[in-house]
Amino acid sequence: MNYLNDHFYLFCKKLDFPAEAVETFENTLRKITESDDRSSEFDGIVKEYMYPRAHDIGARLEELKSFAEKLGENEYTLDFVFYIVCSEVLLERYKEKNIDEAVYWDTMQDMKYKFNECLDCKGVYGTFVASWFDGFFAMTRFALGRFQFEYSDFDRDDFVTEGGITVKKGEKVLGFHIPWSGVSLTDDVRIDSYKCAYDFFKEYRRPDGKMIFKCGSWLLYKGHYDFLPEKSNVLRFMDDFTIIESNEKDEFNDAWRLYGGAGYKKPEEWPEDNSLYRAFKKRVLDGGKTGSGFGIVVFDGEKVVK
Repeated sequence: MNYLNDHFYLFCKKLDFPAEAVETFENTLRKITESDDRSSEFDGIVKEYMYPRAHDIGARLEELKSFAEKLGENEYTLDFVFYIVCSEVLLERYKEKNIDEAVYWDTMQDMKYKFNECLDCKGVYGTFVASWFDGFFAMTRFALGRFQFEYSDFDRDDFVTEGGITVKKGEKVLGFHIPWSGVSLTDDVRIDSYKCAYDFFKEYRRPDGKMIFKCGSWLLYKGHYDFLPEKSNVLRFMDDFTIIESNEKDEFNDAWRLYGGAGYKKPEEWPEDNSLYRAFKKRVLDGGKTGSGFGIVVFDGEKVVK
């Protein structure tokens, strides 16, 4: 199979990978096609994963790990190349379902975000969180504006907001994620993303016209109100939520999510380029806690409802 085709180069161009990275991916694919046996094995892994729909990624990644060893290739790089190849089939499925191609390219941008994280944290062109992409390729998760939304349900006991809105256990809700894209969580950006999800997932609107989003993230730790700057966009984001649960951690294990590769260094060495960096660094150096939280956003199509 010709993996170095028009789609490959279009994909690399759309996601704006550096020339050296594209060359690395090309060399990896050439290694595969140098041998009919290698090509057949790799193609088999792709087909096993993508048909009849993307599934069982755990088993496929185990096969890719073994394949990378035989190929003498970095596992993170091979995993990434695997998804680039699979992305051609995914694009066709978007077209078959009449989903705007712009949503496809916005969704695939997550591969660029994870590429950047891998390069910053591991010094490798690829991804060290390959299983994460599964939701995108199974077409259960889509990027819609700033956030990524996916089909889900409310997996907790019935909950009633302060405004009297009841969310029942098992009720259809949308899970959402906050990729580290570099786009600030301003009011306009957040509301625009909620509106995009409201329009895209029409079947997830409740009979009362509202839609429920749920999220679990280190960004939702209630303690942030104690130490982040008053005008922080993170706090504005948290204000959208009814936070149901908040947990403290002794160590800031999510530092890499904020600082990238620098997050693996000692807190004394963390950068101070912006107010968020400075606030977390001071918090940790002062012996303060960090944590994570879980909450819901109730959206009526125009605004957040408490």
